[in-house]
Amino acid sequence: MKETLPAIDNAILSRLESIVGPERLLKDEESLQRYGRDWTRVYAPSPGAVVLPGSVEEVQAVVRLAAAEGVAIVPSGGRTGLSAGAVACRGELVMALDRLNDIGDFNPVDRTVRCGAGVVTQQLQEFAAAQGLYYPVDFASSGSSQIGGNVSTNAGGIKVIRYGMTRDWVAGIKLVDGTGELLDLNRGLVKNNAGYDLRQLVIGAEGTLGVVVEVTMRLAAAPREPVVLVLGVPDMGAIMRVLGVYQGALALGAFEFFSEPALQKVIEHNGLQRPFETPTDYYALLEIEDQHGAGMDRALELFEHCVEQGWALDGVVSQSVAQAESLWRLREDISETISRWTPYKNDISTVVSRIPDFLAEVEAVVSQNYPDFEIIWFGHIGDGNVHLNVLKPEGLPMDDFQRRCGDVSRWVFDIVQRYGGSVSAEHGIGLLKKDYLHFSRSAHEVAIMRQVKQAFDPRGIMNPGKIFDAADSVK
Repeated sequence: MKETLPAIDNAILSRLESIVGPERLLKDEESLQRYGRDWTRVYAPSPGAVVLPGSVEEVQAVVRLAAAEGVAIVPSGGRTGLSAGAVACRGELVMALDRLNDIGDFNPVDRTVRCGAGVVTQQLQEFAAAQGLYYPVDFASSGSSQIGGNVSTNAGGIKVIRYGMTRDWVAGIKLVDGTGELLDLNRGLVKNNAGYDLRQLVIGAEGTLGVVVEVTMRLAAAPREPVVLVLGVPDMGAIMRVLGVYQGALALGAFEFFSEPALQKVIEHNGLQRPFETPTDYYALLEIEDQHGAGMDRALELFEHCVEQGWALDGVVSQSVAQAESLWRLREDISETISRWTPYKNDISTVVSRIPDFLAEVEAVVSQNYPDFEIIWFGHIGDGNVHLNVLKPEGLPMDDFQRRCGDVSRWVFDIVQRYGGSVSAEHGIGLLKKDYLHFSRSAHEVAIMRQVKQAFDPRGIMNPGKIFDAADSVK
């Protein structure tokens, strides 16, 4: 990573203040720390200033000023990212989109709604429910993550096996590119083969192509109340057999897994109860959309079959909405629970069918090289995505911890590469993973990505240093 950028001088600060107003240009230390970081804690936040525009026009004016003066911009949403994609640590200008939080233009025929970039995910979910519809992209940070950030990271979460990623629900995007130009991409169309779909380039670009200011989102029909099961399973192979049985017979809304150490942490620190008395090495959480009212009976039949085959050792099925929510907490509370140990996270994936062999190889490398570290496994195994979390021992300096984890990550990513997988299934690259991008992308692919950035952001001001170093950008 490059050295600190030139300071944003008083003349530029004065012009920024004239665009957004003095109360919307923040320079106090508390604000710089708050807006300069995301959920990672590896890099110390050090932005030059924070600006909170209140309209698309203000965003454009700020970007034009930044482009003219060579000021780097870090777009900021709910700051719930896990790859340091929203971290400003070199004196950049943070552009927080909190004030662009309107929801409007709901169309019941098209089932679309327009959202400002600062709309919180839960706010959209509640709006959809009020219309008798459903916004299915869901994850633990839905109460604080923002739609613009979700689009910029292509957020996935717990319903991907049934509903896909954020990109599957984006009907249109308004983007202010690195020159201050406003692009209206796709305009809510279902069918649009008129050239390249630039909307899809913006989704998952981590703010490196411009500032997402508005998104037209699609909504789905509301599902019936789901049935939730938690099954104790002896090994990863059994988890995949359980997946095959249930996926072939019922509409799975989610299929998650977590390890016994993960469950122990959640129970110990969150006051939750074990789902059943029998401890097992792994647990599978299934959500079944009871489309025809017979899901409960069929779910129990399949559970009995899995027990007979030795694929499940014990289990529980929700009998109420409250119990379903309680079972979900066993999985959803893991990330927040282990955050106190500042975990080193690997967010890796391969095709679902190769998961058991893939994880067996990763497990062998991790066990051999992390004998003194506590390992927490969980993830969205139904879509091939697992999270490897290494907990930092108390007293071990962060630099030493990061170095040791980084060494082993290269060995883990060698395995990922051999399995044709991804070093970042859903968290993005940001600052944390850019040294490992070559394990998932060829040199030619990265060269094309750099050219795309050059086209959208010719001055290189949009979130520089994320995904790949600014020094490697096309000149």
